[in-house]
Order: sequence, then C-alpha cells, then structure tokens
Amino acid sequence: MSLQAQTLVASIPSPSISSIEIGPLNIHFYALCILTGIVIAVIMTNSRLTRKGAEPWVVLDIALLVVPLAIVVARIYHVLTHPNDYFGEGRNTWDITEPGSVWAIWEGGIAIFGALLGGGIGVWIMCRVKGLSFAAVADALVPGLILAQACGRFGNWFNQELFGSVTTLPWGLEIDRPNSAIPEGTPADALFHPTFLYEVVWNALGCLVLLWLGKKAFFSWGRLLGTYLIWYGAGRIVWENIRIDPSEVIYGLRSNVWAAIFAVVLGLLIIALQYKLHPGAQTSAYLDGHTWDEEERPAASETALVPEGGAESADNGTEGADGADGADGAATSKPGDTPSGSDPEKD
Repeated sequence: MSLQAQTLVASIPSPSISSIEIGPLNIHFYALCILTGIVIAVIMTNSRLTRKGAEPWVVLDIALLVVPLAIVVARIYHVLTHPNDYFGEGRNTWDITEPGSVWAIWEGGIAIFGALLGGGIGVWIMCRVKGLSFAAVADALVPGLILAQACGRFGNWFNQELFGSVTTLPWGLEIDRPNSAIPEGTPADALFHPTFLYEVVWNALGCLVLLWLGKKAFFSWGRLLGTYLIWYGAGRIVWENIRIDPSEVIYGLRSNVWAAIFAVVLGLLIIALQYKLHPGAQTSAYLDGHTWDEEERPAASETALVPEGGAESADNGTEGADGADGADGAATSKPGDTPSGSDPEKD
C-alpha cells in the first residue's frame, strides 16, 4: 500500500487550527492544555497531601511560586538548549517588540526539564516557608504532575510540532506543509510518528503506576519521586530518539536525552539514599516541630498520617524522631499519634 493510500485509510490527522480569537484575545489551545494539566495536578496533590495530614489546599500557596518559577526556568532552559534560534547574526535576541526574542514565550518554546527544575526549586522554597517535608510534598505531587504532562502534550498536537520520523505504521501522524521540522526531500504524503501520543499514553500509564505504588509504605520519603524520575526519564529517552525537530547534539546525543538520562540516575540515587536513611514509612507531611491549627484539622486526618496502605506501614515500621530527612530534616509523628487505617511546551 502506498503512503498516499495509507493516509486515506488509516492515519491521525492534525488539527487545522491551534488557537481561537475571542475579541482582542488570541487563545492558544496549547496554553489551555497546560492550564488543564495544572488544575488537575493541583487537585490531585491537594487530595493526596491532606491524606498525609497537611492543611487542606496548602498546595495553592505552594503553586503561587511554583507555577511562575517553572515557566521562567522552562523558558531559560529552552533558550540555552536552542541557542541558534536566538543568538547570532540575523537573530532578534533582545527586542521584545519584534518576533523571535528570548522574551517571546507566547511564541512557544518552553522545556519540561526546565519546568521540573524550576518547579522543584519552588516546591523546596515553599516547603521551608510552610514547614512541610519536601519529600512528602513531592511524593504527593508526582502522580498529578505526570498526568498534567500528558495533558500538555496535546498542545504539541495542536501546534503540529515535536513529531517523530517518517513511518508507515497505520497510526502515522499527518503534518501540514510547510513545516520547518520536516527534512528536505521527504515525500509530500509522508506520515510521521505521533510522539505526542506515545508520551500521552506513557505518562497516563505512569500516573496509574504511581498511584498504585503510592499505597505501599516503601514509596514514601521521596522514593515515589525517584520512581517518577525513572519512569518519565526512561520514556523520554525513547521519544527523543524518534523526534526529528532541531535540537542541540552533545557527544552524539540530543540535549534532552542527556537530561532524561540524568533524571533516571537521579531517581535511582534518591531511592537508594532515602531507603538507607529512612527504611520505614513517613508518618507526617510536616517537618519536626511544625503543624497547622489543630482546631481546623478534619477528624478523618487523625488516621491519615501514614502513606496510603496503612497495614503495610505497620509491617515496615515508621520513622520517628530518630530519623532525619536528608533534604529537609526529620518529619515525625506528634506524641500520641498512632499510625492506623488506610491511609507543558516546545521541548
């Protein structure tokens, strides 16, 4: 079957529009996808964090710093890893009033690894302000985060960007011409790997895996964060090697492949180190000596100070005052507490 005939029989069409105009506003679907992901992540994190004994909706206070910092660092990361797009003769580097400047984030160009770095810094800062354990907040966050990343990838579909190499598979992606990412000489009826869809499926599956593992006492003290880094990094290594969009190549590998490898290694180190420091379950979302107003604490939270799957927590033991969180100090139960019951992007 020829590529042209296959396109008519089985393929994934790309959307014909990527934005809508409402009055003076031009609303990009990519932005809506990212916003949807942020909302989902906030709601899921709040639910999981309050089950660990945290103040309801404290995640909104955390998000006030995390979201803008993630966007800023994501833009910086993208610019630094695509220098030829912004620096050099004929490039508009600094003039914000003209297209193509480093400031023009509305034109696209944010990187997920930069967002993870900036967001992680923001979470750490707000945890210090609120007296929360970074490990507990990170473990509560990652299932919603990876699902938010799945939502954000639909933005790449609307923008017809970050697709893979030519394929004859029946789920090949149709891309409108002209498109600067398509290599010269590519047949006009060629289809491309829908890498956005591969990552959507991988991330959605990762969310389910993280939710399931989060019920195990072992996956506390940041070990669920480490698992997220391994899962996302491993998938990203594969997708990056399929994609054909321009990217900086360092020692034969795309820059984002190196970042994904680093994520996997970091995840393994976190799991190993935190298991050595804290072999038991984390029993509170707060650092030692910190809490929130007991008058406002929902009654149900009195039995929710251990990771989901309380029976396993009891089997594996709990980390009390003799444990110290390698990143942010000890997170311990208060006297009298007894563990019981069940507990996006051009990138």
